[in-house]
Amino acid sequence: MNVTSISRVKQSQLIKISLLVSLLLSLPKTIFIYRMIEHGKMDFSEVAPSEFILQFLFFFLFSWVVLQISANWAYQFIQTHAIRILTNIAIGIVVLVLFLQLLVYIYPFFTDQAISKEERGFLSFNYATILIILFFVARILRLQIIQKENLLENEQLKQQNLQNELTALKNQVDPHFLFNSLNSLNSLIRDNKEATAFVTKLSFMYRYILQSGDRDLVSVEEELKFLESYIFLIKTRYRNRFSIEMDIDAADLEKEVPPLALQLLVENAVKHNEISESHPLQVKIYSKDNAIFVENTIRPRTTLAEGTGNGLTNLDKRYYLLGKQKMNVTTENNIFCVKIPLLKTS
Repeated sequence: MNVTSISRVKQSQLIKISLLVSLLLSLPKTIFIYRMIEHGKMDFSEVAPSEFILQFLFFFLFSWVVLQISANWAYQFIQTHAIRILTNIAIGIVVLVLFLQLLVYIYPFFTDQAISKEERGFLSFNYATILIILFFVARILRLQIIQKENLLENEQLKQQNLQNELTALKNQVDPHFLFNSLNSLNSLIRDNKEATAFVTKLSFMYRYILQSGDRDLVSVEEELKFLESYIFLIKTRYRNRFSIEMDIDAADLEKEVPPLALQLLVENAVKHNEISESHPLQVKIYSKDNAIFVENTIRPRTTLAEGTGNGLTNLDKRYYLLGKQKMNVTTENNIFCVKIPLLKTS
C-alpha cells in the first residue's frame, strides 16, 4: 500500500499571493507613474515602463517559485520536519541568487543601461525580505491544509463511529442471556471435555469482544490471549490441517494494536486459502522493526467463504484514523504478508 499522498496548495492561491506581493513591491513605482499621468508630465527618465514590467515579472516569478517549493514540493518529497526547513532555506537562497543574477544579466536589454550598484543592493535586500516573508506564508498555507484534513478525518471518524453504533444496535444481544446460555450448555456437556473447552473459549472470546468494543487500542499481550482462543476454535474444526507459528518479542507485548486486528488477519488467511490434508494451512506471526507480520502461503480456495471482503480495508482505515499510519500488504514469492505497525502505549 502506498503512502497517503500529500494534499497540494492550490495554484490559484499561489498565483494570487504572488501577484499581491509583486504589486506591493512595485507600489512606489506604480504611484510614481500614476502621478506623472495625473499631472500630465510623462517623464520616464527616472523609471521606464520596461523596467517596471521587468521587475514586476521577476517579483511575481520569484514569489511563485518560492511558494511552490516551500508549500508543495518540500512536503511531497521530504518527510522530516527539520530537514524540510533546512532544505527550504538552502533552496530559497539558491533561487534568490539565481534570480538576482538573471535580473542583472537581462536588465540592460530592457533599459539600455546596466543596473547600478545601489539598485542591485536595494533589490538584494527586497528579495531577501520577500524570501523570509514567503517562508512564513507557505507555512500558514500548509497549516490551513492540515487543519482542513484534520476536520475531514474527524468527520470521517464520527461517521465511522456512528456506523459502528448502528451495527452494534442491529446485532445487539443481551450479554447476560448469552453468557447464561453458554453456562447452561457447559453444564449439559460437562462430561465432554473437548466440547466444554470449546464453549469456554467461545465464552472468553465473546467477553473480550464486548470489553474491547469501546477501546481504540489494546495491548499486543491482550490480543494474543484472545487470538489463542480463536486458534483453538479453528483447530477444533480443521485439526492438523491448520497450524500457526508465533514469535513475538517480549518488548513488543506492551505495545498496542487495534482490537481484533490479529484475529482478523488470521481469519482472512483461513477464509481465502485452501485447507486440506494435502495442503494444510500454516500461518506465521512474528514481530520485527516495530511491526507485526502475519503471513501465509497463497493457495486460493476454489469457493470463497461468505463475507463483505472489506476486512483489510477497514483495518487499514482504522490504523490511519488512529495513528496516521498505514498497513502494508505484499504478495511476493507466493507469500501473502500483512505488516501492521505497533503503536506505543499512551
